[in-house]
Amino acid sequence: MTRLDESLLAHIPPFSLLEHSQIREILDHATVRRYAEGVPVFCEGDPAERFFMVLDGYIRVLRITPCGEQVIALHIPSGQLFGIAKAIGRDAYPATAVTASEAIILSWPTQIWDYFVVNYPGFATETYKVVGERMGELNMRVVELATQQVEQRVANTLLRLVNQTGRKVEGGIEVDFSITRQDLSEMTATTLHTISRLLSAWEKQGLVKSRRKHIVVSDPQRLVALGQHHA
Repeated sequence: MTRLDESLLAHIPPFSLLEHSQIREILDHATVRRYAEGVPVFCEGDPAERFFMVLDGYIRVLRITPCGEQVIALHIPSGQLFGIAKAIGRDAYPATAVTASEAIILSWPTQIWDYFVVNYPGFATETYKVVGERMGELNMRVVELATQQVEQRVANTLLRLVNQTGRKVEGGIEVDFSITRQDLSEMTATTLHTISRLLSAWEKQGLVKSRRKHIVVSDPQRLVALGQHHA
């Protein structure tokens, strides 16, 4: 790929405190790769030999339960690090990362993680901030699973997606990557039948528009009310 310009990283929090010469050093150590949608970047249990950043696109983080069922844990937008096992003291990746869209991804050898932490101001603090935010989101989802009805969980999941990745389109806010009803069922611990029933009902009520692999939230305020009902 074409040599990347320093300005691409200058606004991204782990690198925003750095001089352009430092960003150039970081880019010179990076491997750049373009991925198609639906391609694994690494798999759960693999040795954590590299860490990554989404330059453009989205990443879907998956876990496999002891029963072999797939659960979607998180979505990671462009401009964020992922595969940062070193930051949580792991030698292997704790989850699988798959592209949720076409993506351009930077990666670096894990051996230079400590060098980044020591030599690049803001890298460590911003990285651990991201880890904290992701742990907070996972904890929130655990609480939702334990305390909320299915309708609430699905409403709150859609709201989270449009808040994190939404783009304005005619008729509402669209989740900015392909998402299926099966994906939603895996994110909310419910059945595909229930997701289909809910989305069909909400579409008739004008809350959402659902078509193949695309969801538009047409009435966020009403969806907020559904997510809070009986919470």
